[in-house]
Amino acid sequence: MGKLFGSSGVRGLVNVVLTPQLACGVGLAAATHTRATRAVVGKDTRVSGSLLEDALVAGLNSAGVHVSLLGMVPTPAVAYLTKALGADVGFMLTASHNPPQYNGIKVFNGSSLSFTDEQQAAVEKIVAQNSYQRADWRLIGETSKIDAANGYVKMLSTAANLAKPWRVVVDSGCGATFHAASAALNALGCKTTSLNAQPDGYFPARSSEPTAESLIGLAETVKAMGADVGVGFDGDGDRVAFVDETGGFVDFDRAIAAFSAYALKKSGGGTVVTNVEASMCVETMAQQYGGKVVRVRVGDVYISEAMARFGAVFGGEPCGAWVHPKWHWCPDGPLSAVLMLKALEEQNLSLHEFISQVPQYVTLRENMPCRNEQKHQIITEVEKTLTQAFPNFTDFSTVDGVRLTLKNGWVLIRASGTEPLIRLTVEGESLKAARDIMDRGVELVKKQIGGA
Repeated sequence: MGKLFGSSGVRGLVNVVLTPQLACGVGLAAATHTRATRAVVGKDTRVSGSLLEDALVAGLNSAGVHVSLLGMVPTPAVAYLTKALGADVGFMLTASHNPPQYNGIKVFNGSSLSFTDEQQAAVEKIVAQNSYQRADWRLIGETSKIDAANGYVKMLSTAANLAKPWRVVVDSGCGATFHAASAALNALGCKTTSLNAQPDGYFPARSSEPTAESLIGLAETVKAMGADVGVGFDGDGDRVAFVDETGGFVDFDRAIAAFSAYALKKSGGGTVVTNVEASMCVETMAQQYGGKVVRVRVGDVYISEAMARFGAVFGGEPCGAWVHPKWHWCPDGPLSAVLMLKALEEQNLSLHEFISQVPQYVTLRENMPCRNEQKHQIITEVEKTLTQAFPNFTDFSTVDGVRLTLKNGWVLIRASGTEPLIRLTVEGESLKAARDIMDRGVELVKKQIGGA
């Protein structure tokens, strides 16, 4: 059996990789490992959600776990309610921003943290060895439907006090935020216009990933209505993208840098966490308020773990996945939207003005074909020689691939986790600097691939 868990839970094509049998096994294995007695289960709007929910719950009940079904809710609602309701474990059926033919299973512990690598490995081992612990027939778990989603909406609507009646356009993309996001913003006094708020697991309105391309309709609506802010969510609501009052899509890196600076200023310094692919503008903004930036490998579970370890005030990835530790440990799109409005109000700035404080650097990316069986060895060899190609580096990291920080930019070289590729990401203070760094990086990788 191959590895089940990726950087965001179990995920795959429904009835091909992610089958009802596997969902049942994951539920039974997670219950065996945690010795849970109570679980909550939520799902996004995907058409396969009910099929996999039945199978997952069967596995949990088989282990003697009592299950509370939350229905269609965002992923952060499951994480928050796992903790708020005192459950031992929480499960979310979602493939996040992936196309509709995919689904997945995210697992949270009782503190709202995603399962760690060690916990995932333990679950995988139980599935592989078929070493489940089933309950006696008299102790089989029971299942009930509960209406707890309003508890999540209440948390969102009490996370901030807004004095201004913000005009907000919300694009849920037919996903799991179809109710919660607008309900919370309305409760805060916002004048909300909803787009694509009908739950539909085929995602007919747009891609479930909120990008500049998929949110063109949102941008046009914001501009046409003269709204203050547009917010777009992914399929399960753990990511948010913003459109400013001019109808401009807000760059993910600059958004996380601007909010990091706000969080550090508000707390009087501290630590923020992001991944190795985020722009150096995060450091530029953090340094203004005496903040420290910790970088981890790609994957929101690693963001949350590092935040807990370092006592960070804020963290997230440059895809719109932001973690706010005061409330829970899962990236939360609707909560991020609420707190962004609060930040703008406190700073007395429009969204465009707020983001304009962040410098914009040049990012280049290149993928180089490399056989799967070869790519990790290539990265090992690159690690040995990269500092020779860039002798004036200021920082060196092997958290995820090889990353060198330079005086005028940085370079990251890592093996793709899903394809036969070596990925190069470069950022420079200017286009000339970025191209120079990329050229030297590509030459080095080509040399290693050719010599392997």
